[in-house]
Amino acid sequence: MTEFNGIWHYPLIRLSSGLEVTVSQIVLTLLVVALGLALIKFVQRVLGRQMARVNVDPNVAQTIQRVVFWALLVLLFITTLGMLQIPITALAFISGAVAIGVGFGAQNVINNLISGWILMSERPVRIGDFIELDDNRGTVETIGNRSTRIRRIDGVHLLVPNSQLLERMVINWTLVDRRFRTSIRIGVVYGSPVRLVEKLLQQAVSVQKEVLPEPAPTVVFEDFGDNALIFDTFFWCESSGEKELRSIRSDIRFRIDELCAEHDIVIAFPQRDVHLYAKTPIEVRPIAAGNEEKS
Repeated sequence: MTEFNGIWHYPLIRLSSGLEVTVSQIVLTLLVVALGLALIKFVQRVLGRQMARVNVDPNVAQTIQRVVFWALLVLLFITTLGMLQIPITALAFISGAVAIGVGFGAQNVINNLISGWILMSERPVRIGDFIELDDNRGTVETIGNRSTRIRRIDGVHLLVPNSQLLERMVINWTLVDRRFRTSIRIGVVYGSPVRLVEKLLQQAVSVQKEVLPEPAPTVVFEDFGDNALIFDTFFWCESSGEKELRSIRSDIRFRIDELCAEHDIVIAFPQRDVHLYAKTPIEVRPIAAGNEEKS
């Protein structure tokens, strides 16, 4: 027992102020740090469940969780220093050296960390928003300390550094509301009754429940095309993103096809007239049965 007490209270570090850090202090400190980190994660999970139960906005919930995490982490750090009997003033020199090292070696990490806080406070991009970044489109799932996770329309997860969402051009489809204007183009054969085509297009769009009555849908006789009379239909609808928008356009096209078939209106397709001119007459000879088999 005497030997154990000697090892347990053996001083490993002697500070300039005369204080000593023993083995027991280090072991107990490590236990407190491990239990403290586990407790912080537990508190975060419980807090997240409680806020989800009362239908708190996901952006607000994540901000609260992040503030609680850092507050508890700072409290744990101060508690650790107290257990080791290390005054905060003794870390002045060390913190200065660390700050210089961090400034040169972890610029991107700090930049993304600060950008994450800006995203959570100013909220130009929020959880659940449908955004477009370069050629990628998807829904924002989480805004982390370093990066933002986006689920693309094809189901692939995309991790984007937070700083890029502030420094680059981002198209947020749902920043203010979820109303979008879209269009459908159709071509009918020449000779079709254009006023009837206009009426049928209006009817096909109006019966779609996702289409908004205001602003009212409009049909434009766009052009006399090479192979068809071109009509464009413009309408506003409420949607959560591109996938739902494509589904709405698909349903309207199905209805347009049904209405055109009912009224004998032919939807045009590309056609070409080929004219052959020969300087000398071409003699066409019938092919004998035997020669046909050989050929």
